[in-house]
Amino acid sequence: MTYWALNSFFLAVTAGVGIIAVVVLARRSGAVLRRSLAAGGLGLGVLLVMTAVFDNVMIAVGLVAYAPDRISGAFIGIAPVEDFAYAIAAAVLLPSLWVLLERRARVAPRARVAPRAPEPGEEPR
Repeated sequence: MTYWALNSFFLAVTAGVGIIAVVVLARRSGAVLRRSLAAGGLGLGVLLVMTAVFDNVMIAVGLVAYAPDRISGAFIGIAPVEDFAYAIAAAVLLPSLWVLLERRARVAPRARVAPRAPEPGEEPR
């Protein structure tokens, strides 16, 4: 099994959950959707740059190796592009799950309670 075959399953699930989350956000508010997509894009960019740096370092020092017959042959530095699928999945799936599993806080309004008068001999608060 190639790394792309393995990645395709995770990326398909991620895409499905991401699309559902976008639909949910669009129903809430267009402004919320735009802000969320902008923040997600920024986060994805940072995560991809960090993945490129650290994956290249880990491969260079010999912590990780890839079977040449299971990668596509496309690289970013010395890291195969397949390695970036996990960063993409994390950057899309985790915020999407956050949106879909969010529970709106239902807090009853606090009743106003009049301050209690001090008892005789008690110090006022």
